[in-house]
Amino acid sequence: MPSLPDSPDLLVIGAGAAGIAAARTAMEAGRSVLVLEARDRIGGRAVTDTARLGLPYDLGATWLHQAATNPLVPLAAGIGVTLHDSDALRRERSQIGARPVTPVEDAAYSAAWAAAEARIAAAATDGGPDRSLAAGMAAEGPWAATIEGWQGDIISAAPAGRVSLQDFHSNALDGGNRLPEGGFGALVARLAEGLPIRLGAPVTRLAWGGREAVAEGPFGTIRARAVVVTIPTSLLEAAAIRFDPPLPAATLQAAHDLPLGQVVKLGFRVEGEERFGLPPFSSVDRQVAPGEPLVAMSLFPFGRPVISCHVGGDAAQALEAGGDSAVEAFMRAEIATRFGAEALRVLRAGPIVSEWGRDRWSRGVYSYARTGCAGARAILAEPLAGGRLCLAGEATDVGMAGTVGGAWRSGAGAMRSAMAALAG
Repeated sequence: MPSLPDSPDLLVIGAGAAGIAAARTAMEAGRSVLVLEARDRIGGRAVTDTARLGLPYDLGATWLHQAATNPLVPLAAGIGVTLHDSDALRRERSQIGARPVTPVEDAAYSAAWAAAEARIAAAATDGGPDRSLAAGMAAEGPWAATIEGWQGDIISAAPAGRVSLQDFHSNALDGGNRLPEGGFGALVARLAEGLPIRLGAPVTRLAWGGREAVAEGPFGTIRARAVVVTIPTSLLEAAAIRFDPPLPAATLQAAHDLPLGQVVKLGFRVEGEERFGLPPFSSVDRQVAPGEPLVAMSLFPFGRPVISCHVGGDAAQALEAGGDSAVEAFMRAEIATRFGAEALRVLRAGPIVSEWGRDRWSRGVYSYARTGCAGARAILAEPLAGGRLCLAGEATDVGMAGTVGGAWRSGAGAMRSAMAALAG
């Protein structure tokens, strides 16, 4: 374990992807740095569990999106982590109830998707005021609720009627999805190896604004010349850290305008050789009615006996509030709807369930911009005190917001700003 400096040049608060990127950037520049992490682990909202199912399972982030520009792609290659082309491997099937769609129905679904995406692009760039994603998408026909569920609850982690159309379009990903061998959380943990990170060290007060910053918490007091803060917007708005002086009103408003959405994720292990006639890397979609929650379902990645289900938005929040048993009952019912009640017999008891909404250090999954607040990310990312205090995290990135790649870019960029302040 590396030695932990008492008075580093640079302090990083949070050891998720943004904090890890910030610390690596400082060390590569030869600066002394210390990372304070409230949890007893690193990785933030990227964590791979291997115990509950006996197989790697990502409770949070799963895919490296936009592979052509994602900074984690070359980093993974550099440490020998294999990235699999998820788009090439994925086998998609759409259903109405328990039956696969007909070719005519499938064509109608594809056409409805294309039309909705064209309307999103046109409405987001027409020069008019911002509006909701739902209004800009204006999905129509029997697949409207399904498409709105995907673009809102699943992709944005919030109902499409609350999501900024312009921000959604600015952060639309171009494809190129990669699955890390062994899990995304495991990859992030590998990238943190050798960094000076103090775990179980929540910061309760941060004095800033002068030539020195002072962080206080149960660990005592740490002084640094500049600070990069990577906590999520949910914690900024909840004043989990008392900033002294308080953060500017515009910064706090931006945090409010970028709330974290909600997703609850569950993984079942399947007993025996039953695969429901599906190949590895299957993705099974189902048409939903207006008001019915949409469940994203991935089955048998790498041929492993695992079914992963997740739901987002208000339904996720309500299910998570009901506890793991409520989430399990809901997902079992959905599996029975898609594959028949007999499918439930092969699901091993004791699935793994995420709890991001209940996690005191996250209180959600990733940010979305409220309607009318498309400029909030740039405001939140603006360096303060001449760069001696910088906020970072996925919420501050434009182009890959809501992703680990975006968090990584923001952390590295914020640290460069902080180091420039020290040089000035």
